[in-house]
Amino acid sequence: MSPGLDQKGRLMMSHSRTRRLLALLAAVAATLSLAAGCGGREAQTGQEAKQINIGYIAWDEDIAVTYLYKELLERRGYAVKATELEAGPIYAGLAQGNPDLFLDGWLPATHEDYWKQYGPQLEDLGVWYDQATLNIAVPNYMTDVNSIADLKGKGAELGGTVTGIDPGAGLSRTTKEALPAYGLQGEFTLQTSSTTAMLAALQKATDERKPIVVTLWHPHWAYARYPIKDLQDPLGAMGAAEQIHAIGRKGFSQDFPEVTDMVKKFKLTDQQLASLENEINSAAKGQEQAAAKKWADANPEVIRSFAG
Repeated sequence: MSPGLDQKGRLMMSHSRTRRLLALLAAVAATLSLAAGCGGREAQTGQEAKQINIGYIAWDEDIAVTYLYKELLERRGYAVKATELEAGPIYAGLAQGNPDLFLDGWLPATHEDYWKQYGPQLEDLGVWYDQATLNIAVPNYMTDVNSIADLKGKGAELGGTVTGIDPGAGLSRTTKEALPAYGLQGEFTLQTSSTTAMLAALQKATDERKPIVVTLWHPHWAYARYPIKDLQDPLGAMGAAEQIHAIGRKGFSQDFPEVTDMVKKFKLTDQQLASLENEINSAAKGQEQAAAKKWADANPEVIRSFAG
């Protein structure tokens, strides 16, 4: 073998060893990269386990409790997204896995259709409020009016008007049915407009200590802000009380055991909920969570009862 060929052979062997070494290094690097990638996915999974999306409807009690939970869960390290939707899309979304949680399921009547359609695909996490009622209310200083029946004969004094909310609301329909049950047809008429208009009329009347009759419901912050009382309904014409349920997507309790424990312990009295709603309703737009924090800090015993 000539010296030229021998040199070429040595160069080829050297290049071959270099290629094998580079291939080995590449394989090691790929293995390390895969391991790091797996670690990254595990870390992401852990991070995702701390992310929770709470769907809510634009009802005062739902806004209040959603931002209360957002505040409390963020204190525990969760990344909480609060998404406002209509009730139908929330139930449909829960059935599909997003959002994760809804805190304002009115059962058995108000959300009955949604529950029939989507209930088998959801988790009922329990009742946190059981006095959701439709009411006719008057100021406390109307001491001689304590029942809907007591309105009979007082039409002239009250302008023959029951001040209501939206004409299409279930409360308006129920009130129209209740007035004849107590023999008040012809003497009183339900004046429908909007919730905002009803509350403005209520505030004006109570500021001036004048008599007024309004349609209202529990839970509502008006009970914490104005001197008002519900009229007794011995005939049950306004319907029975409903319950407000917390509802999770399928698998919620397994994926969020800590939150599930909180939700199942969660209970608010009518006074506590009205106070929370009033705090948040009184805050500037965009300051709902700050108001929820203020309320939580002022009510530590309530928070300890379900959040430790």
